[in-house]
Amino acid sequence: MIAGGLGWAFAGPVGLILGIALGNIIETYSNSNKENESDSPKRKLKEYSQPGDFEISLLILSAVVIKADGISKTEELDYVRRYFAKMYGARRANESFALFKEIINQPISIHSVCSQIRGHMSHAGRLQLIYFLFGLAKSDGIVSNDEVNIIQKIANYLYINDKDFLSIRSMYYVKSAHHYEVLEINPEVNDDEVKRAYRRMVLKFHPDKVEGLGEEVRKGAQEKFLQIQLAYEEIKKERGL
Repeated sequence: MIAGGLGWAFAGPVGLILGIALGNIIETYSNSNKENESDSPKRKLKEYSQPGDFEISLLILSAVVIKADGISKTEELDYVRRYFAKMYGARRANESFALFKEIINQPISIHSVCSQIRGHMSHAGRLQLIYFLFGLAKSDGIVSNDEVNIIQKIANYLYINDKDFLSIRSMYYVKSAHHYEVLEINPEVNDDEVKRAYRRMVLKFHPDKVEGLGEEVRKGAQEKFLQIQLAYEEIKKERGL
């Protein structure tokens, strides 16, 4: 509770959630007499409780999406662990997942958390959060309506507009207008509008936009950027451009 209170004072609702989670871990370590002062969860409170931190934001919002349908599936939990292992390495992934298991059991005010994230994270970083959340939702092979609705609510609170939201969502759904939705246009537009849309999306989603969030986030942005390029190439083939 003390850790949670300090988190709220210094880092808003994100800090509160993180503080309580870390407090639970500290208590567990203390009870088992296994805490190592040189690598303790107390040290991690200072390391992680920074407003707008992408990693913590991702953990909290992932917990929201996983709980959307009332079931915490093994595939979804594994997806979170794999993502963090891929982006941050095995050791840091284990530390993050220990926090995640505490966070997922806490009540979370989506509006409050998203308001804080929005105030400290760039638009490009917020787009990357939504992209990850859709990947998480699809990790069990099915994106439920509840998951789509909760991600849309998160996107609204993060001030992600409908076109950006549909573009990211379309990267996980293949249908007749799929490639056009990725570029945020409809199939009726002319060739010049297709080219302009592609240039606009390149500027909006280029990996350099999230450079300040670290190399691991930039790698995730590159995956999304490749899908934009693929969509444009498919449209060019279809139109003979």
